[in-house]
Amino acid sequence: MALPLLNYAPSSQNQRVAGFEVGNDDNYRIYSTDNVGTDSDMEALIWAAYRQVFSEHQMITANRQTFLESQLRYGQITVKDFIRGLATSDSFRRLNYEPNDNYRFVRLVVERLLGREVYNKREEIAWSIFIPTRGYQGFIDAVLASDEYNGAFGENVVPYQRRRSLPQRTAGETPFNLKTPRYGAYHRSQLGFPQVIWQNSVRRFIPQEKAPAAGSPVNFLGMARAVAPTVTTVPRVATANINIATQVPYRKR
Repeated sequence: MALPLLNYAPSSQNQRVAGFEVGNDDNYRIYSTDNVGTDSDMEALIWAAYRQVFSEHQMITANRQTFLESQLRYGQITVKDFIRGLATSDSFRRLNYEPNDNYRFVRLVVERLLGREVYNKREEIAWSIFIPTRGYQGFIDAVLASDEYNGAFGENVVPYQRRRSLPQRTAGETPFNLKTPRYGAYHRSQLGFPQVIWQNSVRRFIPQEKAPAAGSPVNFLGMARAVAPTVTTVPRVATANINIATQVPYRKR
């Protein structure tokens, strides 16, 4: 029996409040099939969906879903169906789901599909329990069928990061599609990292401004050691081990 999604209370975040900012270059352009008039507009919408779902780090030709692109161009599916196809593709699963634990994957999906950060740890736990009970496909479908997604983007709008402009530059201002989607602590442990390698010699870096200048007394000890004569130590041999007959040359008369 599948468990229902646990309740979690939304925290007070800026994406839930209507903004009064003056539009500028930092505002995200909204891509919707309602505003598509030419083939170039549709091409821009498709690549905006790829940037949002796959992020800039994973936009390669091998991850393209050409069949879904064709269906979207001819109006056979909606933008929401296209987003679902990208999020449930083998490429997205391999690059985002398999290298991460459920908590990190939940954060990635909420950021990419809902356009916001997770409210709190309780939301992460609720969706993390939902994944093993409903499966990978069920989790993506539940996020896309949520009232939040339908109210923010509907059927025809590409998801985007809501309320990106902040009064002060913080970590939340960084676009979600520019965050590294892989190599978290869970994935590093799978690869056997971190690896601690001890070196025999320890090198210390001394800044140039702290290095001793020419003529400084600190350099005298190194100079004295450099010019000191080396003393050759002669090995001591016991007299009982000396064979005089072999040491004195024999001369015939």
